[in-house]
Amino acid sequence: MSLRYISARVAQQIDEELMSSVGAFSIDQLMELAGLACAKVLATVYAKDRYPRVLVCCGPGNQGGDGLVAARHLGMFGYEPTVYMPKPGSKDIYKRLEKQCENMEIPILPPSNGVEDLQNALQSSDVILDAIFGFSFKPPIRTPFDKVLPLLTESRLPIVSVDIPSGWDVEKGNDLGVGLKPDVLVSLTAPKEGVKDFTGRHFLGGRFVPKSLEKKFELNLPPYPGADQIVELDSCPKQALHL
Repeated sequence: MSLRYISARVAQQIDEELMSSVGAFSIDQLMELAGLACAKVLATVYAKDRYPRVLVCCGPGNQGGDGLVAARHLGMFGYEPTVYMPKPGSKDIYKRLEKQCENMEIPILPPSNGVEDLQNALQSSDVILDAIFGFSFKPPIRTPFDKVLPLLTESRLPIVSVDIPSGWDVEKGNDLGVGLKPDVLVSLTAPKEGVKDFTGRHFLGGRFVPKSLEKKFELNLPPYPGADQIVELDSCPKQALHL
């Protein structure tokens, strides 16, 4: 049976069920597992002896929260992460995740509508973790991110994107041509329709989907190897179904 690429509607429904009395997960649990998976993917593809300096770019939503969790884990793995979030999230969970990074002595660039700090950070980075926009993103790209994305692309640094590359529509992909073009993608829960034509290295993370939901939505997820939190999708069937 083929792996399914899911629509925004189904992705939202799965998230809601995971955090309902049916799934019984808290958002903290899901974010921790998702961020850990993202950190594991980056560490798998970009070894810390060659790519020690990671610029973690976080948006104000749950995607940014995943990025903050990943930054903390990357610091624990021995990398040198720096967090860039021009527009920090306002929720309590976001502030707590930011504090956890501060406790790990991870540098956090001050919020700004300007891009000078970003330009300087890019010059001293080896790889980018893109956790700016999630699957709920709808164009156009608004300030300050309309200046951020072009700078990330122009840096020519390798990019690892979380769930959906920033600037891509969750179902139409990068049809407007304004999104990032990552080298690596970490799909969470299940791949989204908009990344079906992604040609870089593609991993699945978020090893938390219960069997009941996997069966209900016919996700046909691949098995995770051993105790791993991630699985590479290159070996999975390319003729994926859509839901």
